[in-house]
Amino acid sequence: MFSLRSQGDSGSVFRTCSKFEVGLTSGFLIFTLLAYGFMIHEQFYSFPNLVAGQQWYAIFMHLLFLVLTSFLVYGGVLYHFTRIGYFKRLSKTRNNSDCEQELVFNDDAPRLTVLVPSYKEEQHVIMQTLLSAAFQLYPKRRVVLLIDNPPVSSTAGHDYWQLSKARTLPKTLTEYFHSHKERFVQAEHDFLSRRDAVSFDITSEAERLKKLWAELESHFSSLIDAYDVHNHVDRLFLKLIYERLQSIFSDKINSCKVLTLAETGREYRFLVILFDVEFDSFERKKYLNLSHAANKAMNLNSYIGLVGGFYREERVQGGMVLSRCEENDATLSIPDTEYYITLDADSLVVPEYSVRLISLMQNPENSRIGIAQTPYSAIPGADSLLERIAGATTDIQYLIHQGFTFFNATYWVGANAVIRAAALQDIKIVTEERGYEVCKFIQDHTVIEDTESSIDIAGKKWNLYNHPERLAYSATPPDFGSLVIQRRRWANGGLLIMPKLIKYLVNNFSLSGISEGFFRFHYLVSIAAVNIGLLMLMLLPFGEEFNTIWLPLTSLTYYILYARDLKQNGYRITDVFRVYALNLLLIPVNLGGVSKSVEQAFTGRHIPFARTPKIEGRTAAGSSYIIFSYVLLAQFLLGGIYSILKDHLFLGCFSLMNAAILLYAIIIFVGLKESFEDVMQGVSKKEHFIEDLALSAAQESL
Repeated sequence: MFSLRSQGDSGSVFRTCSKFEVGLTSGFLIFTLLAYGFMIHEQFYSFPNLVAGQQWYAIFMHLLFLVLTSFLVYGGVLYHFTRIGYFKRLSKTRNNSDCEQELVFNDDAPRLTVLVPSYKEEQHVIMQTLLSAAFQLYPKRRVVLLIDNPPVSSTAGHDYWQLSKARTLPKTLTEYFHSHKERFVQAEHDFLSRRDAVSFDITSEAERLKKLWAELESHFSSLIDAYDVHNHVDRLFLKLIYERLQSIFSDKINSCKVLTLAETGREYRFLVILFDVEFDSFERKKYLNLSHAANKAMNLNSYIGLVGGFYREERVQGGMVLSRCEENDATLSIPDTEYYITLDADSLVVPEYSVRLISLMQNPENSRIGIAQTPYSAIPGADSLLERIAGATTDIQYLIHQGFTFFNATYWVGANAVIRAAALQDIKIVTEERGYEVCKFIQDHTVIEDTESSIDIAGKKWNLYNHPERLAYSATPPDFGSLVIQRRRWANGGLLIMPKLIKYLVNNFSLSGISEGFFRFHYLVSIAAVNIGLLMLMLLPFGEEFNTIWLPLTSLTYYILYARDLKQNGYRITDVFRVYALNLLLIPVNLGGVSKSVEQAFTGRHIPFARTPKIEGRTAAGSSYIIFSYVLLAQFLLGGIYSILKDHLFLGCFSLMNAAILLYAIIIFVGLKESFEDVMQGVSKKEHFIEDLALSAAQESL
């Protein structure tokens, strides 16, 4: 029998380690709360005199200072709680390999469809994701590539080449998997014939199996040797997929276990299951009556809305439509499914991903889990320092999300997830686009569709669950330009979802709901509040009376634990300073995303979904973000010098320290030369835009 490996389970030693971490974090949490209490006492101590003297400006500044610092402390306290929840769950969670193996060989296993939304992705990126989806150790699986590239009429150019390559990938993979499947179907058929014969010999059968295992071990070894490795993503792909499959068959060959007749039959069945996968592709933009909205959510929704039906293409004025019809008249049929996996086209999942999460969801105790996932981890081994540090923040977010599940405050992280089809049906709404009815399962009101849909699913009494094991990985932007696009998108939408969260919490008010709200609220508003708060604390004229030792002490344990978690996740302790530097650099980027939320709230116009570029070479950053960073640097520097001259040594040194850290961030994460080039490129684009407007106005006047 094959082995479904379990990560994160190290027995009593591991449980002892988790117990220590919980104790350490609890002690640090008490220290943080005490420091915060002393800070509040210190600030309010002078209030009676200020009120008596009617010093309203000073009172306002004290209150503003407390509000700003309280939200920063709120984030630190939340980190302590989520860390406690993470380690408590990690010490108790155990995988049930017996249930997983039973599910693999169950003829009545729930049907699974893996959806891979793709927009202008490079061929090798899509191929790796499709292969990681295809080599899932799970029966009855379909893998569908949802191609969102705009249809092109030209037969030349990069867009046409890219679209053509995407269309051919499912066909290429179908040929590969089908040829292997047919061979093993025949091998299984021959085994069943021999089993029923009088002269059946279990020893000879074992030799036949070993020969097949050896051939597959050799096959995957040759794939590994022939693979053209360019970067750390390629190395991880080989490790997760080809090397994992090679090790399965290598272990079988080296195993001394004598198989029973039933186990022998299962081994033949496993060979069939491994290659029994159906591939397909779908392009919603070919059809007028499907949504053409430029976002990932509607790409997924368009296909999900067709699942379980039969359709035919019909030519109408202006293009093509899909019409529902009877099976005999259909040119397109989309099988029904009980589970979906949504998997971004730059993500990888381990072969055990689907069976581990679905077996958990199939447990009667978990019948109300609507979404199960393992928040994605950063792909290790990045050459770029920026990619490594940005990846470090992703891996820390993984820990935080695990803690959210402990407090029943899980958010769906959209790079990968197992979704119960029934849960999607419960949140389905029907809207209209361009005169056609379209179904929405995943909301696209904001560009963080997964976060908003989390509230919808929870509102229908479905649970969301994070499995405490690293089973999924996703690419991190390799340069500052692409990171700007990703993080600006992440910062856009949280404020817009707040009314829906408040309504949900009011409708489900309880003591446990208060705890849930504590975590959910922070997740939505933290980017806006923390970045605005930091900026105001650094720029507003808080005087010497605000110099308090208690404020840095409230954050001391947070940074100690953060550094400790970085170390435990394979990073350096000193990377905590680089993370701080990156966060300073991203202040204008995050504020840019928040401003888009405010813009949408006032105008009602949806902000376009900006996809993170995945291209060779460097992506230019927006000139406004570069300029803002240099303005911030100048403010820190001049403000620090001014404060020191005014004998505000604490504030002055703090400002100068931030100036030095921000300059360091600009140099190592952006580059002085690159930042100059991006500003010049932005200026050039604006000049061309103005010239085009002037030319257009002149033509209209003529």
